[in-house]
Amino acid sequence: MIEFGTGGWRAIIGDLFTRENIRRVACALARRMQREGVADIGMCIGYDRRFLSRESAIWFSEVMAGEGVTIHFVNLAAPTPQLMFTTKHMQLPYGAEVTASHNPAIYNGIKLFTAGGRDASKDVTDAIGAEANAISPEEIRSIPFDAARKQGIIRFIDPRDAYLDSIMAQIDMEAIRARRPRIELDPMYGVSLTGLLTILYTARCDIDVINDRHDAFFGGHLPAPNPDTLRDLQGIVTDHHADIGIATDGDADRLGIIDERGNYVPANEVLVLLYHYLLKYKGWRGAAVRNIATTHLLDRVAAAYGQECIEVPVGFKHISAGMDRHDAIIGGESSGGLTVKGHISGKDGLYAASLLVEMICVTRKPLSALVQELYDTYGEMHMAEFDWALTEEAKIDIQRRILTEKQLPDFGIPVEKVSYMDGCKVYFEGGWIIVRFSGTEPRVRIFAELDTHENARALVKTMADFAGLPF
Repeated sequence: MIEFGTGGWRAIIGDLFTRENIRRVACALARRMQREGVADIGMCIGYDRRFLSRESAIWFSEVMAGEGVTIHFVNLAAPTPQLMFTTKHMQLPYGAEVTASHNPAIYNGIKLFTAGGRDASKDVTDAIGAEANAISPEEIRSIPFDAARKQGIIRFIDPRDAYLDSIMAQIDMEAIRARRPRIELDPMYGVSLTGLLTILYTARCDIDVINDRHDAFFGGHLPAPNPDTLRDLQGIVTDHHADIGIATDGDADRLGIIDERGNYVPANEVLVLLYHYLLKYKGWRGAAVRNIATTHLLDRVAAAYGQECIEVPVGFKHISAGMDRHDAIIGGESSGGLTVKGHISGKDGLYAASLLVEMICVTRKPLSALVQELYDTYGEMHMAEFDWALTEEAKIDIQRRILTEKQLPDFGIPVEKVSYMDGCKVYFEGGWIIVRFSGTEPRVRIFAELDTHENARALVKTMADFAGLPF
């Protein structure tokens, strides 16, 4: 069955991610657009560098064309945020990117966007998934790709310049030129390189690059920027005495950062650093939005400036919606995605990376000193994160005990409140722990945050032992 999760539809290639299922999703979306009267306006579609991504975008487009939907086709592998920008910039009702983001190489998928370049809401993706599952292959109409191009139903577009110009217009390029930082880039075999090089070379940065070739297996690693996958970047930052190391995931909507000492900077710290920078150094004012599994240090920064921090469920669509409702200036998540007011409504690794470079140039402080400034001002908070693959039986058992029967272990510290908004989150004075199931993989995740990593890890162990998970 085709099932959309928090980050679009993702499935194992050759299992559920097949030509037939791709065509069914396209047919369901095309019929929705016909009912809404927007087939002539059309939609844009792009793809990343994964195995079968371009072919999948072609199969998708052929069905859309067969249903009379105009397709604006980005004919070069492109970042997901560029497709979100294009949907907004061209005032299209829908957009799509063929990608499985940071998932393992055996996965691929499709992310859908709605008007304004937003992640499609759950009611939209649920409806499209249900309709797609009810479609039989025999009823799907299509036009061969080249024939549809000749008829003008499929049109090649190149929106890269407009997207990059939009980012550069919002970044203090002169401040970066004045400092000319040395930067190490790791696109993790993904699609960010051309865009980041264009921005950073325009700002006169000195740049070295690793892992830039096309490799559908991502060098044998998970295309997610984390401490385990960025060891090469850590080494090159210290070897070259760089100011910062920047990595992006497979479709460039998330980033990972290495400081000038070669230390990995957790995504939580990156988010708080940028919020603090916007408030203290740029003079902005406004709320922050974070998901339920992201650092509460953001709350402390917001409170210090008389602002609010809004908590929402996991899924960037909730962050985008929360930013709109509260006119927030930043929104983000602990997995490395964030967005800033005035740009697109989704996460963008290229924009976030550019803003970080601006930050170290404007403040004239190394990244490690800026992190220490945060801790000296607001106190330390550290997160421990663990996840486990699950059988269906184990998943049902944990859901029953923790979510249905609401059983909890004795944590040894007073509980302030418990939330079941998204999984099970337990709040303590100065910390919290959450258990939730992945929306894109058969896994359960436990996150905890306290004053030290050791204390947070001990909290995770208590919950893992209670849930019967090996620790």
